[in-house]
Formats: sequence, C-alpha cells, structure tokens
Amino acid sequence: MSRLFGIAGVQMAVVPWDAQATVAKMGDSVHQVSINFPWVDMIVFHELAAPGLVQFMPADKPVSWSKNAEPVPGPLTDALCDIARRHRKWLVPGSLYELDGKKLYNTAVVISPQGDIISKYRKMFPWLPFEAGTEAGDEFCVFDVPDIGRFGLSICYDSWFPETVRTLAWMGAEVIIHPTMTPTSDREMELVLNQANAIFNQCYFVDINGVGPWGGGRSLIVDPDGRVLQKAGERETIVTEIIDLDNVKKAREFGNLGLCQLWKQLKEHPRPFPIYENDIGSGKIYEDLGELKFHRNLAIE
Repeated sequence: MSRLFGIAGVQMAVVPWDAQATVAKMGDSVHQVSINFPWVDMIVFHELAAPGLVQFMPADKPVSWSKNAEPVPGPLTDALCDIARRHRKWLVPGSLYELDGKKLYNTAVVISPQGDIISKYRKMFPWLPFEAGTEAGDEFCVFDVPDIGRFGLSICYDSWFPETVRTLAWMGAEVIIHPTMTPTSDREMELVLNQANAIFNQCYFVDINGVGPWGGGRSLIVDPDGRVLQKAGERETIVTEIIDLDNVKKAREFGNLGLCQLWKQLKEHPRPFPIYENDIGSGKIYEDLGELKFHRNLAIE
C-alpha cells in the first residue's frame, strides 16, 4: 500500500494589517483548492499570513503587538479551525503571533480535518532584528497523519540552522512543512538551503513563501533525492503535488539516487561530534566573532 498524500501550498498576498480579511481570503483559497483539487489532503500557507503583516516596523518607534497577537487557541485560530472543519482538510495556516502572558512567540499550528489543533510549534530562531521582541521556542514539533506518516514543522529562519531540520528527521519526520516570509535578497540562498535540507535529511521539504511587500514568492516542494517538484514564480499562485512517503523510506534505505546511505552511516559513526558534546559557544570559531547586536525598540502592550 503506497502512502500517497496530496499537498497544496498557497502563495498569496495578505490583506494589509487586517487579520479578519486575510483569514477570509485564506478561507476562499481553501475552498478553491477543495473544489479544483479534491485530492489535496493538506493546505499550507506562508509565515505570519493570518495576522495580515506586510512591512517592517519603524526602527525608532516602539511596536505594539496587541492588535496582531493573541493566545493559542484564540479567536484567530478558532476561525482557522472552522475553515479546516468545513472543508475536511489538514491545514497549516502559516504562523501567527502568539501571546502567552507577556511573552510573544511566532507560532505555527497544525489543524486536523476535524477542526482540532493537534500540534503547535514556536519558532526556535526568530530573525533579528525584526523579531527582537519574540521569544525563541524550545520544543521540536512532529505530528502523525494516520496511515500516511510523520511530518515536522519548521518556520523560515529555522532552516538556516541545519540542527533543526536534522532533529526533526531524527525524530522520524518524513515531510518538513516550512512556512516562510522572505522578501529579502537572501531568498535565492534559501532555495539552495531548502533543497539541501531535503537531500541530507532524505525527506520531502515543503517551503511556502508569501508575495507582495512581505514575500518574494518562489515557493518550493523538494523530494528526498533533492529533485525540485514544484517552484512557483513571484505572483499569487497555488502549487500542488502528490507526494509518496514511500520515497522517503526508499531514499533512507538505499541512499539518495541509490548511492548515499546517510542515516545508516551516521548511526555507525564511532564517536560523538564535539560541537554537540560540548558547549557550542566554546568553539574556536567564536574567538574572533563579536557579540550578537541589533537595535530594536519593541514593546508588548
């Protein structure tokens, strides 16, 4: 029995600073996918889609997140859960700003076809300086789709740290869902990183970006051998693919292209890696590096 799974990524522009209108637009997109591509099982949106964020904040003014952040679950996720329930689809609605007491997180949720939040992931590496007021998450997130396989969540800048995706794969993830929001010139580098993450973790990598002022598009779906299955342009579009998770098992068992059995050889490696065995800050590389610096004045009201 093959493990076929239909997935769609919605590359869209948000309604500026209007969460309610943006969620309504997301609902229309889910409806469109459900009608036109009924075989799709999961629909993915880009990072921070639901809050309707579109631009950088002025660096010289405090930022109030009160209009864009709320608890999870909360009114925003309730509306998203209703969309998933009505259309009977798995939904990863990008991410949103989660307010937990006085702490702010960039959080992605996974919503089942029954409309339940089954997993929540807080971004581990907020992008500085823009997310200087955001706390770093401290838990990895994998979740199972019954009879299909295990999925992992990663958000945008996390993928620049190979330890994050590697850990998800080590935890059994066969598909990495990666909402991102990149309007900057490093988007080309991200495409290389995303393809590499798929190759050296031998997994599917689904990277969905926004468009407009808050995203340069070029969403990507990569298979476990590093083949680019889908690559969007820079306009609003929907990318769709039927992935087969048995291809992950094949790549990990026999190697990429039947050549490189990475996970088996890693298991047989005779000694631990010093970078993980010791305090990472004790590495030689840090002797000539300055402190992490950024200038940002943020406030949570």
